[in-house]
Amino acid sequence: MASEVLSITGRGIPLVGNDIDTDRIIPARFLKCVTFEGLGQHVFADDRAQAAGQHPFDLPQYQGAEILLVNANFGCGSSREHAPQALAKWGIRALIGESFAEIFFGNCLSLGIPCVTAPASVIHTLQEAVVRNPQLQLTLDLLNKQVRWEDKAAAVEIPQGAWQMLVQGTWDATGQLLAARDRIQEVAASLPYLRWQRVQ
Repeated sequence: MASEVLSITGRGIPLVGNDIDTDRIIPARFLKCVTFEGLGQHVFADDRAQAAGQHPFDLPQYQGAEILLVNANFGCGSSREHAPQALAKWGIRALIGESFAEIFFGNCLSLGIPCVTAPASVIHTLQEAVVRNPQLQLTLDLLNKQVRWEDKAAAVEIPQGAWQMLVQGTWDATGQLLAARDRIQEVAASLPYLRWQRVQ
């Protein structure tokens, strides 16, 4: 199925720090939007303002990066689905970190964004490698549960159920419905209550 997520290759963006919560990812004042369009420009809005242009999401060398490298308990706090939406709208396609808050992880999964974990030593090595060379290409090989860069590789972990949903494409509920359109129409046609007509 077209929604399978097997491998993602791109440049990384290091975001150092534990317990980065969803209010920091997308502040509450931006939750009034009717759609998620435009959220990307506001991702980490307050952190970026305080960093005066030195936040990783503002630095020119990380523009266009697609793999976010984070530390422990990323995405904690409120359950707002706007947080992964904002990251996705900015351009993030995958996250590699020490650990993720459970609801944030689930919200990412519903968008087809893998959140994989690795030991702190591996995350630190990746973050440092990207700081040294922002053009470094990282490959998250989800099928084989590995991250590769240069001539190096490290194992990553992801819960089995989430892994299956990503590699089989079943995370995409809308895609599954569209793929089963003929069967849905067949079942709908067989339901007598869908053929009821309003009495005049």
